[in-house]
Amino acid sequence: MKLLFYISKLYSVPVVQPLVNEAKSREVEVAFFVSSKVKKDLPHEISDLPVFTNLNSTKAFKPNFVLCPGNFVDFRLSGIKVELFHGIGVEKPSHYKIRHFFDMYLTSGPVVTERFAQMQNRYRYFRTVETGWPKIDHILKYNTTDLKKKYDIPAGKKVILYAPTHSRTMESATLLLPEIEKTMEPDEIWLCKPHEFMSRSLVNGIADKQQFRLITDYDITPYLHLADMMVSDTSSVVYEFMVLDKPVVTFRTLARKDKGINIQEPRELRAALDRSFLNPDEFSSNRKRHLDEVNPRLDGNISKNIIDLLSTVDPEEPVGTRRKPLNLYRKLQIIYHSHFRKGYMR
Repeated sequence: MKLLFYISKLYSVPVVQPLVNEAKSREVEVAFFVSSKVKKDLPHEISDLPVFTNLNSTKAFKPNFVLCPGNFVDFRLSGIKVELFHGIGVEKPSHYKIRHFFDMYLTSGPVVTERFAQMQNRYRYFRTVETGWPKIDHILKYNTTDLKKKYDIPAGKKVILYAPTHSRTMESATLLLPEIEKTMEPDEIWLCKPHEFMSRSLVNGIADKQQFRLITDYDITPYLHLADMMVSDTSSVVYEFMVLDKPVVTFRTLARKDKGINIQEPRELRAALDRSFLNPDEFSSNRKRHLDEVNPRLDGNISKNIIDLLSTVDPEEPVGTRRKPLNLYRKLQIIYHSHFRKGYMR
């Protein structure tokens, strides 16, 4: 079995890392197709593997499965195209958009599976399988030894992670950043991890200082473990943090509002933080209930189960009972970008 990981964004690396580890442990052949921009920053665990940046070399690898934690994949590659998803963005309409590239959708939990199963019945050319989201394995198994020392977090300091989304209709940074600066206490360290697509003017306006640190790493996982609490909005990273069963404060979130304290106005932030620090387990049962819908598999075996699943699929046989749509417009987009925007992958 040959697996090709199709990576267009660096933040997708932690999604596939546990799958790579599992595949290597079974001596499954693994390679990567990445943009030249992504290649220069790949961690050594991946850069030591075959990494392709041009289509011809990648096609010569002849993968049986192309695993993609993103919305697009090059249709000219051989193999079953598998959607892993780049996040657990269950509130966002784009999470459920069918772009007619994929043969399999590996869903995180029942609430997502139900939607994709309905679309499977409609289109009948792809297969939906609920496996859990592989990045959850990465989070649960992350090495936290001496983490505070590594990131220079003084003993006795409370750590708050602010992780806003970029979506224009859901973003909180415009209103919350000024309030955070006013409300932070001397015994707190704030870590701010803006989304990669957040407005540059907003990001450039964030002052990096000892008590309020701007995170530019592509992997948020160590900061999830460092933080005692998360402040966010409708970002899917909230569900990643909930896996660790720690409190969240959300700002005007659109769904599952009882997973933590959901505030409507910036001035309510301080009281919500104090209440959460006083009773961090207040919403624990709610968090677990929501994860049962969104991603119930928390045993660290998601990647193992995905590799098991793929080993039962014959890549030479059709997955569904119909052929994929022609999808000409999106295919032309892929061809255009590969020829005229070098180093760029959708």
